[in-house]
Amino acid sequence: MAFLLSTQNVIDYLVKRGLCQTEERLLIQIRPKSSKNFNLLVSFLEKRHLLVKQEPRDRHGNTDSDFAKEWRVHQWLENYPGLRHIRSNISEAIDFDPEHSIIIFNYLDRYCDLSDFYEEHQIFPTAIATSIGVTLANIHRSTLNCQEYKDFLFKNSQKKIEPLKYLIRGLEEIKPEIFGQITKENLTFFKLYQRYKRFGEAIADLKNAYQCCCLIHKDLKLDNILLHLEWEKTISHQEPIVRIIDWELFAWGDPGYDLGSMLANYLKIWLRSLTVSADIDLETALHLATTPLELLQPSLVALTKAYFANFPEIVELRPDFCKRVVQFIGLALLRKVWLEINYHEPFNNSRLCMLQVAKTLLCDPEQSVPTIFGTTTSELIGSSLVHI
Repeated sequence: MAFLLSTQNVIDYLVKRGLCQTEERLLIQIRPKSSKNFNLLVSFLEKRHLLVKQEPRDRHGNTDSDFAKEWRVHQWLENYPGLRHIRSNISEAIDFDPEHSIIIFNYLDRYCDLSDFYEEHQIFPTAIATSIGVTLANIHRSTLNCQEYKDFLFKNSQKKIEPLKYLIRGLEEIKPEIFGQITKENLTFFKLYQRYKRFGEAIADLKNAYQCCCLIHKDLKLDNILLHLEWEKTISHQEPIVRIIDWELFAWGDPGYDLGSMLANYLKIWLRSLTVSADIDLETALHLATTPLELLQPSLVALTKAYFANFPEIVELRPDFCKRVVQFIGLALLRKVWLEINYHEPFNNSRLCMLQVAKTLLCDPEQSVPTIFGTTTSELIGSSLVHI
């Protein structure tokens, strides 16, 4: 029978793994943490905290091996001391038990989810966005075209030799059976998607331009960004303002995918705040957002500028990179709508607005830059010599 982690056995488990002492048993607080995995937060008297996570198994007793993938990233960082500047900006995994699919992290109690910070305070400081841009650029730049890193990260994995099949699995090759799996009201999504032929053409073009050249996170959402609770004080110190967590889906891929996905998070905040109804046209709805785009644009610009300032080589290697990033923003928005449709969420006016914005970004990236960023491409990349 498979070992199942619980509040009753976690201390004995930690003692067995050499991560705590038996005499600490009465000085420990254990709290479950809500997640798709089984997570326990174990707090010690001396303000040490461990996050113990066990991956669920299917009815056949198998897992997705997500924790094994994440542990590989931490092994990679441990194996190459020259990557310390990256290590300080991600999570702190300290132990992995492949037999029981359990991974243990130092719990970063001085950090909070960036999504919670934005939702609670409704402010979007450029210093935070800048830190994200710098962090992402350092990861991409440090791994760019490095075969040694690629070999280490994907050792004993078929993942590295698989060709890119889909940017949005299921949507690029719509099959008849899909219509038996969705609600009647969501058929509107497919009607609109298929009406705009340029949608499919733009996705095909983006897939052809996709270049696997560095380590990418591949799941950059605000929930996967941790913000230091005293971020304003840490700006002038060495302690990182942000950390990127949950590396379970990492890949050797296109850096534009990560950057576009990250920027899309800010547009999602704007689009989710829309006042939508059948009586309000799209253009009016976009301007009536309770979180206006103008409030988010400084962060969009700061993040993008910081990325290019710390990774200028990418524009030299790929003159169309900024264009592709804008398309990846659109792709991330389209994926969001597509995933919600698959989870049987209604295709309402709010999702219609997101679909329309996604179409514009994917199909007309050049014209979208001034609208989304409020500035020009040359301003974003710091050069007037490169155009998209």
